[in-house]
Parts: sequence; structure tokens; C-alpha cells
Amino acid sequence: MQSSHTTTGTGTTVLTGLIGAGIGPSLSPALHEHEAAALGLPLRYVRWNLDDLGAAPSDVGDLLDRARAEGYAGLNITHPCKQLVIPHLDALAPDAAAVGAVNTVVIGADGSLTGHNTDWTGFRDGLRDGLPGAALDRVVLLGAGGAGAAAGFALARDGVRALHVVDVDAGRATALASTLAPHLAPGATATGHARAELDGLLATATGLVHATPVGMAEHPGLPFDAALLAGAPWVAEIVYRPLDTALLRAARAAGCRTVDGGRMAVHQAAEAFRLFTGTTPDPARMLAHLAALVTDEQEATTRVA
Repeated sequence: MQSSHTTTGTGTTVLTGLIGAGIGPSLSPALHEHEAAALGLPLRYVRWNLDDLGAAPSDVGDLLDRARAEGYAGLNITHPCKQLVIPHLDALAPDAAAVGAVNTVVIGADGSLTGHNTDWTGFRDGLRDGLPGAALDRVVLLGAGGAGAAAGFALARDGVRALHVVDVDAGRATALASTLAPHLAPGATATGHARAELDGLLATATGLVHATPVGMAEHPGLPFDAALLAGAPWVAEIVYRPLDTALLRAARAAGCRTVDGGRMAVHQAAEAFRLFTGTTPDPARMLAHLAALVTDEQEATTRVA
């Protein structure tokens, strides 16, 4: 069995990467490799793009076998493989089992495959350092997909008292609320709601977590009428490209405290980096680098346009 490192002419290089579809624009390689260089750690982070490989999402197990044979330390996993990868793992960290999704697979020196979820800790740590003291009495979570599930689990573990999950698919919102219920503090509640109920829920919310694609470069705009923000003391965004979304700008104008999606992106990457390498990265340095990457990307797009 090969080790989780490969020997090169300049020393031992840690091999890591990302499996997913449509990941050509991913900033993860630059983020991980820049931090490794700052720490003096030889590391390569490779995109395993399903489209380029001619692979289907169901091939994720074969790709993990290949990575193991090639001496990888681990791989991040993104859409559409976060659930599909689970049956191919030898072990699942308790938090990943609770969230029901894996975004990080660590390949042990013995070849074992262990699944982790760093999305939820990424959201938790981003909220803690971006919005210290944010009230968790009544939080609205808009979006019950993978990002919403990770954010919801973080809120449950951090002591939310009433969590209102809202989605265009009311059944999905209810299912996520039921999944989160066992992880709530005694007396706390999680309920699922249809999109039509959002207006009334925001009027009494102490905070809002936005976890839908609205606001991304390819899905511009606001997820709801900006006038509804007057009732939410704080707003946490999941979208990080761009870092300053229309929702965040509207929230600041309404007097809300805000935190952008870059903090979740960086903190989840930092924890994955630690799991892969055994070395603790500097999240503040990674956040500054992410901001520079996103700014450069936006400026390049503006020049082309």
C-alpha cells in the first residue's frame, strides 16, 4: 500500500484534490496551495472534474480507489457526490453521519477512507468570528439543500432555540427540520415551512441564514423583498462569489449585522486542510487570500465585459 504522500525531487508532496461536476472555476486549488506554501508545506491540490474525466457521479467510488492507489492524502467532495460517496467509505465521522453528507475524505496510511463534513464547522466558525454574540432565539434558515443542512446542524449544535427552515419544497424543509430535531438543545424546536410563510417568519426573527443559489454570479438578485429585512437583526450569507451579494448590501442598508459566505468557505477549507495534512492553517490569512482571488476574478470579468 502506498502512503498518502508522494516523493518528488524537492521532498515529500502531499496530494489532495476535489471531486465534483463543473468544478473548473473552483478556487480551492489556489486556496489550499497558497496556504501550504505559506506554511512551507509542499502540497498539490488537483481538480477531479467529472466532466473532464468522462465520469458519472456514481463513479465516485472508483475515483477514490484511484486516488488511494496514487498516494493521495485525501479529497474534498462536492456536488453531486456528497451523499453518493458514503457507501464507498470505511468509516464515517459522527458529525458527517448526522449531517448526512460528506465533503472531505481522508485517506489513511493504511488506505482506509474516512468521511468528514467540514461544511457545518465552516459555517459555525464563520458565524462565530464574523457575528460574535449573534442572537439564536428565532432563526430563519432559507434553503434546505446541502448548504442549508450544514448550517442548520451548526445552529442546532450552537444552541438555536427556534429554527424555522423555509424552502420552495415544503416537504424538503420539513424533512430537514426533522433530521435536525435530535441535535437541538432541550426545549428547542425546528420546524419546516413553505416559501409562502417567509414574510411572517422574518418579521419576528432574530437572524436569517440564506442558503439558496440566489445572489451567485449566475443567479443575480435578491431572494425576497428587501423590505422584509427590517425584522432581522443579523443576516448570514452562504454565497461567496461574489463576496458582497445583493442580499448583504440590502441587509446593511436595513441596519442588519452581516457576515458573508467567504468565512464559511474558508473555515471549511481550513478544517479540510488540517485533516489532510495534520497541520493547522491560518484562517485569517486564507480569508484575505480568498478575498483577493474573488476580487481578481470580478475585475477580470469586468474587463472582458
